[in-house]
Amino acid sequence: MIEKELWHPVALAGELAGAPLAVRLLGEDLVLWRDGEGAVHAWADRCPHRGAKLSLGRVVEGEGGPQLECPYHGWRFESVGRCAHVPALPSFVPPATNRATTHAACESGGLVWVRIDAPATGAASPPVFAAEHDPGMRKIDCGPYDVETSAPRLVENFLDMAHFGFVHEGWLGARDMAVIDDYRVEPTPNGLLATGCKAWQPQSTVNSTAPAQVEYTYEVTAPYTAVLTKVPDAASVGIDDYRESIALYICPMGAERSRVWFRFATSDFARDEASVRSFQDTIFLQDKPVLESQSPKRVPLDLRAELHTVADKASSLYRRHLKSRGITFGVC
Repeated sequence: MIEKELWHPVALAGELAGAPLAVRLLGEDLVLWRDGEGAVHAWADRCPHRGAKLSLGRVVEGEGGPQLECPYHGWRFESVGRCAHVPALPSFVPPATNRATTHAACESGGLVWVRIDAPATGAASPPVFAAEHDPGMRKIDCGPYDVETSAPRLVENFLDMAHFGFVHEGWLGARDMAVIDDYRVEPTPNGLLATGCKAWQPQSTVNSTAPAQVEYTYEVTAPYTAVLTKVPDAASVGIDDYRESIALYICPMGAERSRVWFRFATSDFARDEASVRSFQDTIFLQDKPVLESQSPKRVPLDLRAELHTVADKASSLYRRHLKSRGITFGVC
């Protein structure tokens, strides 16, 4: 399954401190933990001895550094996964085959990322958020939000402007201003790029002081990751050269269950983080019940299965991209 060769976000980096953390990815239970140098590790959440959840255990100091201790019989595992100690047999030296199942893990953009299988070709990195290393952009994490739907449905909703006037009426749109002008969309190696997207919005951002025509650029950077850049009329926010970019990060916990984070980048360094998160909460919690109502929850890759218009051309290209990549998780 190609999805297992890709990097996926599984937790905010700040969530992972001294105790192990249980997460779920692509239908598999994983445990995250940090070693003495702060490096993150991701393993199958199952002790190879009798199958207890390692996430119920604890991190202890061992002979060669921090080890993860199983809660059932106290077996201890080194950061590379090898069993280092069996308390019931203190003099026993476990063979190299006595080990936990380990996966690749790293931190990027304030999140912990996991790759279950090594890729067949090359060693791809987590998707890049262009605003991440821009010192003129402040970063704020929003979420997580758990949603009973597939990751591709969430990406399509993120790309969709035609729902603004109905789902986000009075905020991102208005029913009597629901027309979507033509825009450009083109494939990229990692997904797609949509430019020239415009929407009239009563309140396009937490900084809005007046309704405005707002220009959007969307980019799908991985099968379950996308970025939008928003440029409102300067007079509508009252901040010179205001810029805003939002990355959508999705953990496909199951084929029809997802966890979502937004990485918010803004050139406004004055507004408090709580108000930014509150605005994002409002918008996404308007989306959530509609997303969970969609049937099927998995996105149909046969373009004949649902109706399409020219306003949907970004999501139509997204479906073709998923099919060309051989994505099977969250689609039908």
